[in-house]
Amino acid sequence: MGKRRAPELYRAPFPLYTVKIDPQTGLIITAGGGGASKTGIKNGMHFLSLDLVGGVHSATLQHTHETDTRATMCMSLGGDVIAAGQDANCSLMRFSHHTAKLAKKPVAKDGAGDKGAARKRGGKGQNGDGGGDVAQTKEDSPQMVVGDVGAVQADLSPQDPCVKCVRFSADLTLLLSGGADGFVRVWEFPSLKEKFSFRAHKDELEDIDISPDNKHIVTVGRDFECSVWSGDQLAVGLCWHENMPQITEKMYRYKSCRFAKVEDQKDALRLYTVQIPHKRDRKPPPCYITKWDGHAFLPLLTKTCGNEVISCLSVSDSGTFLGLGTVTGSVAIYIAFSLQAKAAFSLFPGFI
Repeated sequence: MGKRRAPELYRAPFPLYTVKIDPQTGLIITAGGGGASKTGIKNGMHFLSLDLVGGVHSATLQHTHETDTRATMCMSLGGDVIAAGQDANCSLMRFSHHTAKLAKKPVAKDGAGDKGAARKRGGKGQNGDGGGDVAQTKEDSPQMVVGDVGAVQADLSPQDPCVKCVRFSADLTLLLSGGADGFVRVWEFPSLKEKFSFRAHKDELEDIDISPDNKHIVTVGRDFECSVWSGDQLAVGLCWHENMPQITEKMYRYKSCRFAKVEDQKDALRLYTVQIPHKRDRKPPPCYITKWDGHAFLPLLTKTCGNEVISCLSVSDSGTFLGLGTVTGSVAIYIAFSLQAKAAFSLFPGFI
């Protein structure tokens, strides 16, 4: 399938490592930064609104929340609370979004307006100037408030501690994290009282998810393992290639995992995993995506998903579509039922 070039919606002044969409407000929340190094690159979290103006999508920066010397490497949304992996900690922030009535003011010819005005970036050709930042004033200006809720230490590595993944349970009663030390830590939410922790992998975790009924936790590690846990006890280790003799041991490793419901099947549950080549060859082998029964944890279907190395996996709320991002900056959308590609986009050269 040929890739279409997607329009650039927004460019942040620092590297971006994670992005989420708040289902309640539709806000795009993205974060990253330069870390603690004194390079002058800030660390922060940006809140964007997405609009369709004249048939062209545009993103408007609504709010910037600076995170001091901590770059956010991963995020999970739990209602109005953001759990952010920052160095050794999982930091929690609460955000609120409301609309304040403002008097409509003309925009100066030089583009200067109110200091707090939202800034919009449009697609090519918007306003006749090929895009770029344009100051906007609105009668209804959304207002953002972001406040710290708390933080828990989620990685105890003696050197370069890093929280690799965070996840809220569907009912927002639990918060899970996986660290570079190979441990899974589970806290009660919102009290942040530690419920239990356990060593899940010999190496750092890549991804983590929890079933909608909170009965099973699935973890992916760099040690080639994808494991299913009942509480802190191992329930089963997954093997996606047992019926594929051409795949040798340690030829691939797991990268991502996500539970998802099945559209029009109330009691059905699926688990999706992504497998990427362990070694990158000049002629790269394909990546694979596997669909599992989310209750029995048996593989149902495995398909190739291109030769570009997959870096992240997302599932639509309905369980209908899968989104894959690659290290080369492209995005592909797959149909969850058949694992067939539906669309592919080239976003930008770089890492997703």
